[in-house]
Amino acid sequence: MNEFLVRRLSETERQMNNPNLRPKDAATLLVLDRREDGNHRVLMGRRHMRHRFMPGMFVFPGGRVDPADSRVPVAGDYHPGVAGKLVHAMKGPKTDARARAFTVAAVRETYEEAGLLVGSPSDLAWQGSGDMAAFSDRRLLPDLTPIRLIARAITPPRRPRRFDTRFLAVFADAVADRLPSGTGPSGELEDVHWLTLQEAKSLELPTITLTIIEELQARLADDPELDPAHPVPFYYWRGKGFVREEI
Repeated sequence: MNEFLVRRLSETERQMNNPNLRPKDAATLLVLDRREDGNHRVLMGRRHMRHRFMPGMFVFPGGRVDPADSRVPVAGDYHPGVAGKLVHAMKGPKTDARARAFTVAAVRETYEEAGLLVGSPSDLAWQGSGDMAAFSDRRLLPDLTPIRLIARAITPPRRPRRFDTRFLAVFADAVADRLPSGTGPSGELEDVHWLTLQEAKSLELPTITLTIIEELQARLADDPELDPAHPVPFYYWRGKGFVREEI
């Protein structure tokens, strides 16, 4: 059991008096701005205080995977090492479309919340619905090729909401366009900023977000190019604490 991670949980995060919901698939995107000195920056924003789930916390852009995400066309394929890790211990059908949906969801949410369009130019004639129309209008497609998996984590039982989240990463040179406002059309994230990983650790963060930042720091020190073959951590709750496995 990962007792250190359990000790970090806030009083709110320790509350386990809710119905035991089934975790929903989710994805979040760590957009990394590489620096020559190694102090890479990551894009984060603060959740609006009106949110029921983690109000006021700083997080990476991301959210729940929607059924339509599996039907959005994409550019390129995952590296086999990434694809295999994405479907590891996946509940239900282990299909290519479902694996693609994690990146589409993360890219869609990054646009909605932070105003960045992560993707590649394409001559494909397609019409995106909702916020994905911003991609088709610019003749862009979400691109699986540069995506890397950093971690997977499942929210402990009996929390108000539960997610089975893939923490994905991409370097900032994959950003094809951005809104001039510096934030996304949904307004879900405020104070969207580029922060060094060390700066990010000083913010008010969910425990798992802080843990993932530390995992990323350690990985970049050993693996600055984010080799797809590199093992990644998988956190889930068993008994009275978190288990950390490597995928």
